[in-house]
Amino acid sequence: MKTKTLCPELLHKMDAYWRAANYLSVGQLYLCDNPLLREPLKLSHVKSMLLGHWGTTPGQNFIYVHLNRVIKKYDLDMFYVSGPGHGGPAIVGNVYLEGTWSEVYPNVTQDKAGLKKLFKQFSFPGGISSHVAPTTPGSIHEGGELGYSLSHAFGAAFDNPGLIVACVVGDGEAETGPLATAWHSNKFLNPINDGAVLPILHLNGYKIANPTVLARIEHEELDQLLRGYGWTPYFVEGDEPEEMHQLMASILEQTIESIRQIQSNARKNNDTTRPRWPMIVLNSLKGWTGPKVVDGLQIEGTFRAHQIPLLVDSEHPDHLKLLENWMNSYKPEELFDESGRFLPELAELAPKGERRMGANPHANGGLLLHDLLMPDFRKYAVNVPSPGSVQASDAHVLGEFLRDVVNLNREQRNFRIFGPDETLSNRLNAVFEVTNRQWEARTVENDEFLASDGRVMEMLSEHQCEGWPRGAPAHGRHGCLTAMKRSCTSLIQCSTSTPSG
Repeated sequence: MKTKTLCPELLHKMDAYWRAANYLSVGQLYLCDNPLLREPLKLSHVKSMLLGHWGTTPGQNFIYVHLNRVIKKYDLDMFYVSGPGHGGPAIVGNVYLEGTWSEVYPNVTQDKAGLKKLFKQFSFPGGISSHVAPTTPGSIHEGGELGYSLSHAFGAAFDNPGLIVACVVGDGEAETGPLATAWHSNKFLNPINDGAVLPILHLNGYKIANPTVLARIEHEELDQLLRGYGWTPYFVEGDEPEEMHQLMASILEQTIESIRQIQSNARKNNDTTRPRWPMIVLNSLKGWTGPKVVDGLQIEGTFRAHQIPLLVDSEHPDHLKLLENWMNSYKPEELFDESGRFLPELAELAPKGERRMGANPHANGGLLLHDLLMPDFRKYAVNVPSPGSVQASDAHVLGEFLRDVVNLNREQRNFRIFGPDETLSNRLNAVFEVTNRQWEARTVENDEFLASDGRVMEMLSEHQCEGWPRGAPAHGRHGCLTAMKRSCTSLIQCSTSTPSG
């Protein structure tokens, strides 16, 4: 019989940690008082306006606790990108449980009073938004910006050889153009000089009111689709918590070992052959562990779990008890002590210091920023002694300037040029005197300026050309985006701040 990855004690603690994250998530959605249910729940304890999203949240909580385990086991430098829209309660709750939220916001303390503030602030005037936002420590991706999570994750991994970016992709998000194209980013990731991206497709079946495309195609077709994109997919499927914990733990270890093996082979043998990077498909119920049936309608596992599954107000008085039962199903008395502090034996499951995903310096803008070495712009001036006496191209001159920026920053590897196949057509030819285009797919005899380690990133999708550099500045790097619009060359320097900064 195959040995289970998690021993009974660790399994129990991880499930308790998951219950705590789910409890905090529901509390953020509903409560403004009585955070530990130490007294019977009253309507006055519930927010007068309920706004938020539950459906994706328990799955993301599940992922977070399992990532915490492998971070500790392998001492990983890893952070979390949350792509599925408004999964804010999950990330905020987990950043609170690991202690980062209280360090950044000392008024939200690790006790009953802090829990009350944590709950009340969510989607509340003067508080925080209902999605992962710049206010969320450890976030480089705006939660409502569907489609760009994977391109942001790759942008963060470029030139960060020790970093792994865990990117949760919503199955609804996967229907957007930017995300569908972003799967191809693995053709631009160098296993020697870059980090890794671990996509986790969160296949919970539904968008707001419709099924998702990827959830309704056959398992074999989905597997073939992802393999066709160049990935090796591992499936975690089910709804029974104990079995899912064991399966997720085992699969996650396999994917981490696969990443380490790919990188070790590439770096020891200087092997730039494009690898088949691993990814995970988490197939779990929408609104997992939430209300199963409300007013005769199935909630868990349906589109009805997407946003607020229970309307708790004066028009639905019986729903108050349903909410209380739902929150008590997570057994908060087993998770928090009398003062409201998360039990130490459970809190120890989270990584420490900067290994916490909410505290990772790669995901908190400005902490790793390095100045870009710049040439003196004056030497690129075109001398025009009289009107019409000189013929010159501003784009060619700009190419010379960018060439020298690339050259000056070659050793510190913190500058790239991004564009939709227009570096040459935009007359920035001089750049290719010192670098090539990064390209990990196969090459043929007549190709030009393609190499496994180049500072120019070109893909015809402008979504990716915009998304990749947005993931880069948080990690101390810079770049520019070049594009041709109506026969005019535009140059946009990437911001040196991060969406969370």
